[in-house]
Amino acid sequence: MAAAVSGYHTDMYLDSLEFLEEERDAWAPYEALGALTDEQLSVPVPGAHDWSGRTLIGHLLAYQQIALNVATELAINEASPTKARVEADWDARGGDVVNAEVDATWAALSMAELRERFRTVPGQLRGYLTVVPETRWLKHADHQRFFHEETTEHYEDHRADLEAVLAAARG
Repeated sequence: MAAAVSGYHTDMYLDSLEFLEEERDAWAPYEALGALTDEQLSVPVPGAHDWSGRTLIGHLLAYQQIALNVATELAINEASPTKARVEADWDARGGDVVNAEVDATWAALSMAELRERFRTVPGQLRGYLTVVPETRWLKHADHQRFFHEETTEHYEDHRADLEAVLAAARG
């Protein structure tokens, strides 16, 4: 499955189902956050960079929402203005600044709204990816890289945070 695509090394997927199954499996452990109480989700956890479960949910959902917006655009267009804008912003201002703004935006949501998005956004993203022509995401090296980074790779980056939040909730 491994292939080098335009200097980018990642898994090359044979079809969209393969990518979607991998993404779904990588997301599944995070679903345990939905079973935590509002109080458990609100406690900062030293082992998770002092993030709370709420912060972790909001952070991951923010990037899933961006990916969903990109998928929505790619379903009907060859390119995504959202992707171009987000990547230019990241390059111009840096990840720390962008992440701080993203986290603040999602922290402003009510817990009920955050939970609703936690239940719906991941499935919406997968659903939209099923209607994007594979030539525009799966067989397009840059778009495939983008979706991989915003989902599976991002989940892996925060796996230790998830484990710390869940361990803190267990006491």
